[in-house]
Amino acid sequence: MKTSDNRIERHPFPPFIPTDAKVLIMGTFPPKPLRWSMEFYYPNKTNDFWRVMGIIFYDDVDHFRLPDGAFDEALIRAFLEEKGIALHDTAAAVIRLKDNASDKFLEIIEPVCLETLLERMPGCRFLATTGEKAAGVLAGLTSTAVPKIGEWTSAVWPADGRVLQMTRMPSTSRAYPLAVDRKADAYREFFRKAGLV
Repeated sequence: MKTSDNRIERHPFPPFIPTDAKVLIMGTFPPKPLRWSMEFYYPNKTNDFWRVMGIIFYDDVDHFRLPDGAFDEALIRAFLEEKGIALHDTAAAVIRLKDNASDKFLEIIEPVCLETLLERMPGCRFLATTGEKAAGVLAGLTSTAVPKIGEWTSAVWPADGRVLQMTRMPSTSRAYPLAVDRKADAYREFFRKAGLV
């Protein structure tokens, strides 16, 4: 779906919001469709996100993988629903300054409407971003400082008075130079604080 500027890409996926969402994890924006192994969040076969989830919750780096190396979307959706993990990204519309998925070369034209998301998740109080650019966008939307990796910030959400606890996680992109088990350690701390592990 394009706007009048044909370089602008709108987000291709609706928010994934379980019935009783407890946490919201936010990246920046999906890669181009040619990189997808499924039509869902973190679709790139080389991204470590679903490997990290497999390690944390099932002690199995390949728990969410199919024999061809793609990810099992049905299994992933059932897992997220069971755990109360919501997913969306911080950008609603972007321009790719280079022909790749790097956050460094994404110009955010329109941020996500965080108010609309949180209205649908009254029990969500923990938010994590999967990278620096997403952390910056979320900080702007909540009038908070951009945390370093593993640091936390908090804000009272004016619409309903809930306290949001927010942190920045290491990127799960393979371009980010950290072993998958070390990434899993960082994400495990987030889920522990949110009471999911």
